[in-house]
Amino acid sequence: MSRPARRWRGINLFLRFRKRAERRGWSGRGYALLERIGPVTRASPLRRGVQLVCLLLFLYAFFYVCWPYAATFGAATFSDKESYPVELFVLIDPLVGLSTAMAGRFLNPATLGWTAGIVAACWLVPRGFCGYLCPLGTLLDGFDWLVGRRLRRFHLREGSARGGWVNLKYYLLLAVLVAALGGVLLSGFVAAIPVLTRGLMFTAARLQLLLLKGPGHLAPVDGTFYLSIGLFLAVFLLSLLGPRFWCRYVCPSGALFSIGNLLRIGQRKVNETCIDCRRCIEICPFDAIQDDYTTRTADCTFCQTCGGVCPPGAIQFVTRFHREPFQVDGEPLMLSRPLSRRALVASAAAATGTAALVRLSPLAAGPGKPLRPPGSVAEDQFLDLCIRCGECFKVCPGPVLHAAGLEYGWEGLWTPVARPTHAGCHQDCNFCTQVCPTGAIQPLDLAAKRRFHMGLASVDTETCLPLRSQDRRDCDVCYVECRQAGYEAIEMREIQIELNPPPPEGMFSELELSEMSRIRAPFVQAEACVGCGICEYRCHTRNVVQERVLAHSAIRVSAVA
Repeated sequence: MSRPARRWRGINLFLRFRKRAERRGWSGRGYALLERIGPVTRASPLRRGVQLVCLLLFLYAFFYVCWPYAATFGAATFSDKESYPVELFVLIDPLVGLSTAMAGRFLNPATLGWTAGIVAACWLVPRGFCGYLCPLGTLLDGFDWLVGRRLRRFHLREGSARGGWVNLKYYLLLAVLVAALGGVLLSGFVAAIPVLTRGLMFTAARLQLLLLKGPGHLAPVDGTFYLSIGLFLAVFLLSLLGPRFWCRYVCPSGALFSIGNLLRIGQRKVNETCIDCRRCIEICPFDAIQDDYTTRTADCTFCQTCGGVCPPGAIQFVTRFHREPFQVDGEPLMLSRPLSRRALVASAAAATGTAALVRLSPLAAGPGKPLRPPGSVAEDQFLDLCIRCGECFKVCPGPVLHAAGLEYGWEGLWTPVARPTHAGCHQDCNFCTQVCPTGAIQPLDLAAKRRFHMGLASVDTETCLPLRSQDRRDCDVCYVECRQAGYEAIEMREIQIELNPPPPEGMFSELELSEMSRIRAPFVQAEACVGCGICEYRCHTRNVVQERVLAHSAIRVSAVA
């Protein structure tokens, strides 16, 4: 078989089409559009097409499937959309599966199965997740095209960009894995897909909630909100230092794929027709081509952009076992700069210190146990499994689930906590149990969810309107809401009260005085209460927000110890 026949068909077809169009003096509307979009798109339209499709699938899941509201909300609302797994992109981030398995000592078949599948696929297309599938990478490409290319003065020089921190992602990966061995999950702060989903939760998702349901449904803003926004923006602002800077030098998920490149099947080669034009070096989005045209195989994503801009077609993508001689022969480099032993030891030590600080510091635990979503595993294991991706927040129709701040310690940051004063857990909703990618929230059908005890409601006798000693009045709002939800965990009992001040003698009959000295008050039946918080939400809405007769809700839900 001739040499051109062994080239990747996608590149050859595009190059032939372009040459034929140029000979005829017509480039075509599609080619002209690719010219305007940019050289990378023109050089590898297939890759750009795959990226766009994956980004649209991610946005479809995030803004439509994860928005299960309808004119009449009910049990069937989510079933119409559950055919599309909204947690798919979190599952195929291999760092999520690996780190949660290590931290939680729990082998989740779903996460580990997807991890093994995507790593195996990347043996065929090295780092294909980064170059083709990752929606964060696609958004970074868009940021580079809209902003980064116009601010080139901030770009680092080549020598600086390939300096000591070129291997930063490997040091971060080691730190994440060492911390996971210590039972502290850090991957949710730096893994590619959790960074994206959580960042969108605090930005675009809040805007969507504001437009569709009003400002009253937005969670209050605190310091952790601005921290999350700052970290999300930092991922994009790093692109001012160079194209896809986060993907090249920081992302530990990409580092895991780079290590997987050791088992790659494909290889980039340059044949003897190379004219030393350096176009491949200039256009490579992952800085994977060295000055002598050899390949940094740890960084190459098989995007084939370099082949698309090579004038003589000297770049070929072949198997590692290809025997034909090339101008740049020999096994390409894995890394452009060896890993520093000191940096590796420092990363491991920093991770160990962080794990110890998180577990042993005064802020290691909050004042009480947080109220977790239905289906949550035990608190210690929950913290080891929750990746802080925000998927459960997004599907919650109240929303009753919000991201925790530091009130429950460092490990609790950005984990889901139920806030009954904001909303109640709807009796016909089990959405959060269906989308958790790591098993921190176990899947429950609707019947099991209605029986799951999130917490326990308790009545504050000092503030409850029928029970407090001063200014008693009738109120059964918690009882009515609980019955309407189908739980019947609150009953109204008649209690005897002292009339203060007592009425004048002879003004009322004995029967009238007996009726006046009795009032119906709410009491919680602990065995029937699931801790959904609907009672607290209604009491807070009516008596605190609307009528302003109380400073806080008189019935509160707390986690079961």
